[in-house]
Amino acid sequence: MSSNQVIVPYKKEWALIYQVEAQKLKQVFGDFMIGLQHIGSTSIPDISARPIIDIAVLIESSKEADSFIKPLDSLEYEFDPEKSSSERHFFRKYQNQSFHLSIGYCDKGDFWERQLFFRDYLREHEDTRKEYEDLKLRLLQQDPTASDRYISGKTEFVNKVLNKR
Repeated sequence: MSSNQVIVPYKKEWALIYQVEAQKLKQVFGDFMIGLQHIGSTSIPDISARPIIDIAVLIESSKEADSFIKPLDSLEYEFDPEKSSSERHFFRKYQNQSFHLSIGYCDKGDFWERQLFFRDYLREHEDTRKEYEDLKLRLLQQDPTASDRYISGKTEFVNKVLNKR
């Protein structure tokens, strides 16, 4: 089982790892970047997580997103068209530290808003944070490969939280 398929207790250094990577991404996106945020479970103190740093970048237009595929490749980010959607481009980087990068667009969907709302809600609500952590642990026991079944198993919970917007 790879380190990406286990859930580990929260680590304070995840915030520092994000900050270092964010500096590299700022150079790639330059003035096209409207926002840059650490998202996902590694951005929520006191919650166990798969040790993957999730990062979201916001740009103005979906039309600009393809122009970042090659520059991000120079930082070892691999574009994943199957995990991309009409409201985000998705990239993976698996090295000593793993990263998932999503480029969201102002002109399509509300990917950015949903990610920030979910993260902030869990940061502020300990009971919900604990419930989510328990769910992830249970799902990973059922699906040790952390495949799409693990991801889809979280969907109902995530939607329940997002409905509080």
